[in-house]
Amino acid sequence: QFSHPIPTMATSILILNQRGKTLIQRAYRGSLLASSAVDVFVRRVIQNVDDVEEIPPIFQAGAYNYFYIRQKDIYFVAVSVSNVNALLIMKFLDVLIGVLKEYFLSVEEESIKDNFVLIYELLDEMMDNGYPQYTETKILKQYINQAEAHQIAPATIPEAVTGVTSHRPQGIVHKKNEVFLDVIEKGNVIMEADGKVIQSDVSGSIMMRSALSGMPELKLGLNDKVLLNKIREAKGRSGRKHGPRSVEMDDVRFHPCVRMGRFESNRTISFIPPDGEFQFMEYRVDSTVPPLFHIKCQIEEFPGSRIEYLIKIRSRFRKKSTANKVTVTVPVPEDGDTPSCKASGGKVKYSPEENALKWTFGNFSGQKQYIMRGHIGMPSIKAERDNTMSKAIDVAFEMPYFTLSGIKVRYLKITEKSGYKALPWVRYITRNGHYQVRMNKGWNIKRGGNRAGLSDQKVDISSL
Repeated sequence: QFSHPIPTMATSILILNQRGKTLIQRAYRGSLLASSAVDVFVRRVIQNVDDVEEIPPIFQAGAYNYFYIRQKDIYFVAVSVSNVNALLIMKFLDVLIGVLKEYFLSVEEESIKDNFVLIYELLDEMMDNGYPQYTETKILKQYINQAEAHQIAPATIPEAVTGVTSHRPQGIVHKKNEVFLDVIEKGNVIMEADGKVIQSDVSGSIMMRSALSGMPELKLGLNDKVLLNKIREAKGRSGRKHGPRSVEMDDVRFHPCVRMGRFESNRTISFIPPDGEFQFMEYRVDSTVPPLFHIKCQIEEFPGSRIEYLIKIRSRFRKKSTANKVTVTVPVPEDGDTPSCKASGGKVKYSPEENALKWTFGNFSGQKQYIMRGHIGMPSIKAERDNTMSKAIDVAFEMPYFTLSGIKVRYLKITEKSGYKALPWVRYITRNGHYQVRMNKGWNIKRGGNRAGLSDQKVDISSL
């Protein structure tokens, strides 16, 4: 016997319009919610009477817990009366919105009203007694479809609903059997104005597109540190010199198709993939990763006259590699005018709608460095612009055939009872995540006097 009651899930799912009118309400535990419970949500979120600040997406009011996601002018709301897994409910609401988009293309009040019967059917299949069930759109479309209105036709329940492989139906056939893997990583870096790295980590995902016939069994091998250490121990080896570089991944999350029992016992990644494109895996690497771009900035303000900027960017990856679509966005004051910029490489332009200088490169080779000088005219009457100085320089880029963490696909084995041969394809891409350089440290903001500005001085690049 349990000493505490098992937490239940959602009591009701509601869909409301921007006026707070209930379009859909599906009760999973007992009768419909009392109108007073719905009125609390409408008053606190939609009408925002009780609180001036924005209401968080999860809050408690009285005996009810509310969870909601706003999609344009539509509110998707889940309500519970007990302690529940909040993230699971929020994920379900997000998946529900995605399923409706695949059915109706756009989720609007009109499309919800026109298809309310279909939506109730979907809610009945996607959640049972308040617990999420089948959320794969391809499976749902096999027996819940937008046929001619209200015609009753015999239908067979897909084997995927009753079998162990709920995410993949039987009888899939492709003329050419292939599977594509995209390993996508995002570098998250925060640097001081002097180039000192404050924070650095990598978030990654593996996207998969499966075009395989039948019911294939796949095994994926990565240079996972835990797995490679086990292999080396079994062979009586130690040290990196005996094998490839390994990566220690944190917060690994897989698609439900992965057999987690095998992964937890021996780190084997085996699965039967869904058909089509899906996110196979997410991970994070906490170990400090050297930034691909090293940036330093110096700002000099001449009160009532102008603000001058001196920015240096240097690539730190190998010479043979190239980064594409590199953009350095430097925020400037809103009341600035008459911008003037020049750079030793790339193109610089003033973007008034973003209040920023945009320094762009079509491609940026490894071990290269460039300098940009610019100034923005300021009105003679001094305005408050501390907010501008507290903003950060944003860096955007994309780098093919490269991963920051060093993760590699060692093998992808495909086995199917018919014995066909399939081709696996792997692609690596690294992009910027939260990649910023702070501007708010006192050392890099100088107050000018009656002396030459930065643009009139000879600057030693190595000293920046």
